Amino acid sequence: MKDVSQAELLTRGVEDILVKESLEKKLASGTKLRVKLGFDPTSPNVHIGRAIPLRKLRDFQNLGHQVVFIVGDFTAQIGDASDKLEKRPMLKLEAINKNLKTYKEQVGKIIDLKKAEFHYNSEWLSKLGFQEITELAEAFSVQQMIARRNFKGRFDNGEEISLREFLYPLMQGYDSVMVKADVELGGFDQLFNLKAGRIVQKHYGMQEQDILTCSMLEGTDGRKMSSSWGNIIAITDAPNDMYGKIMSVRDDLLIKYFLLCTDLPQVEIAKIEESIKGGANPKDSKMRLAREIVKLYHSEKDAFSAEKNFIDTFKKGGLPTDAQEVEISKGELLADVLFQEKVVDSKTEFSRLVKDGAISVVETEEKIIDREHKIEQSVNLRIGKRRFLKIKVKNG
Repeated sequence: MKDVSQAELLTRGVEDILVKESLEKKLASGTKLRVKLGFDPTSPNVHIGRAIPLRKLRDFQNLGHQVVFIVGDFTAQIGDASDKLEKRPMLKLEAINKNLKTYKEQVGKIIDLKKAEFHYNSEWLSKLGFQEITELAEAFSVQQMIARRNFKGRFDNGEEISLREFLYPLMQGYDSVMVKADVELGGFDQLFNLKAGRIVQKHYGMQEQDILTCSMLEGTDGRKMSSSWGNIIAITDAPNDMYGKIMSVRDDLLIKYFLLCTDLPQVEIAKIEESIKGGANPKDSKMRLAREIVKLYHSEKDAFSAEKNFIDTFKKGGLPTDAQEVEISKGELLADVLFQEKVVDSKTEFSRLVKDGAISVVETEEKIIDREHKIEQSVNLRIGKRRFLKIKVKNG
């Protein structure tokens, strides 16, 4: 793991710091700070966008500070309204428990868990009674809540806002009280909740935490990276999948990905940016990016193997070595096969792919144009840009 300077700690991938002078003073004093970051397990996978504040947490850890990671198993039930323009439904406990099964293992890919505090906020939030919740609620006014951008928009439009949604920032703020946070990290979209930590700490007579917000990352489709939109690159993705997804990222996001998602020195990233501006093919730099990210979450050997697989598959028109295989009976409908093998999510998606000419035979590039296409012989298919299926017909 790389070490960073204090200057890089406070600038690279950083959107804003509140209060910067306070944090700089604390760092200069040599005090061992308690640095907090929390994730709600609203999906089973940590993606490289959410890994940005995790990597910043690692930087604090490498500088000798005490890092505190919190899995929001309780707050996930309440639902974070950040960046939501409509009421977010409550998440069932069963879904939360399923999602968080490998969270510790995933977080351990980035920070040293042996030197970190790892908590579930149900440890303290599930024990709060009405008296304690009433005391906590006293820290905020209705006016403060309604002033929040997304709440204000919904209120002005006469749309429903649940009182439950008001509880979320209070509870995230209470986490800061319980772990005695000196600093809290998070995405820029979390700013209201992070500020709530300062308000709640002050209410309980504690020194207010400083806040460092990290830049947000766009996903493979150019929108904010989000599991709900399916545009993520998960840190648990297999090397070939991870490499392929990175190669589909827009060229104009290339330098941002280098800065936020790799350990490459900024001087070297600046040289890559200059070379692209000078006319170099961005695909070569994107392949470097894909190698760097795969290497972080897997190994250098895996990174070069994934690159070879990508070249063999996409440049030479080949088939990935780990392509999914299925054996079927002659005459089965292709739509049924792809749906049963979970290559497509629905028959509607299949129809759209056929209409777009996005299903083809690997070796000949012949497109499947019939929605009622039947498989009469063994065939290797490409579905979309990165999905492949080797279909073997019994006795065919």
